[in-house]
Amino acid sequence: MENLKARFHLPGLTENFRLNMVLLTMLENCPQYFRDGVEIASCYGAFSPSLWAGGRALIGGVNSPDQIKTTILALNERGIPLRFTFTNPLIRTQDLADPYCNMVMQLAANGMNEVIVNSDILEDYIREMYPMYKITSSTCKRITDPEKLHDELNKDYNLVAVDYDFNNKWDVLNNLPNKEKCEFLINSSCFPNCPKRVKEYETVGLHHIQYNQYLHANSDEPFKMTEELDEYLSCPATRRLPFEERKLPHHISPDAIWNEYIPNGFNQFKIQGRGAGKLRVIESYMYYLIKPEYRDEARFMFMHNLERNGIVKIDNV
Repeated sequence: MENLKARFHLPGLTENFRLNMVLLTMLENCPQYFRDGVEIASCYGAFSPSLWAGGRALIGGVNSPDQIKTTILALNERGIPLRFTFTNPLIRTQDLADPYCNMVMQLAANGMNEVIVNSDILEDYIREMYPMYKITSSTCKRITDPEKLHDELNKDYNLVAVDYDFNNKWDVLNNLPNKEKCEFLINSSCFPNCPKRVKEYETVGLHHIQYNQYLHANSDEPFKMTEELDEYLSCPATRRLPFEERKLPHHISPDAIWNEYIPNGFNQFKIQGRGAGKLRVIESYMYYLIKPEYRDEARFMFMHNLERNGIVKIDNV
């Protein structure tokens, strides 16, 4: 039944690409492992070095047009949209003409793919130049006022990412309009009510601008991260284990998804994992997507397929 669907958004267009492809193949070939109603709604992230990107830092490397095309084709052939995290809050008018980001948008402009936005300047540009994209309002906006969240849900967005500090606050959630448009970040490792969150998004945005400037300068010197970005990357929250995340007040458990959120009209769920180690991502997939009685078998088969497909090193958590 349609109202029983749990639509999950998976992290990492590039860093988790092969891992996600193995998961999608397992969903096709071993559907008995998966919880009832599991549907993969998108894979989200950005290709490096996307100046418009935000939320998480893209560190090093350049994805070629051929790599981008391969990723688009591989996911879209399976009916999975790419959702670009173009949420840099520091976008300036001169950044709208960025050739790399516009190339990415042009290559994926087939009516299936999506984009997440934070900057009004960039949102207006995308709506004018790329009207075929579905648009999500980003959690990076840090909307913590229920009335402002109401207003956001009544705007022309495909989805609105609800700030994680509203997770499990049913006095707010029960009164929201357009519940089918609400997307929840279900396994955030961040501190509740983190006062640094907006600043961290700005730090990541500045990093992407500076990295692009470095590439255009054709310098022989290695790129150096700013002290602010290094501080952001060393935040204690980034080192929380999945089992510690589950103790946070904004954590949403699988039982809550199926027993509380879906019956109340919510069905869009985002799994955190960009920039995380593969073991963390795998554990999140097992926890949210797989039936408890199949987790051991599914985890073994997943790891076996990763090895068989050439992913022979599972990195640190």
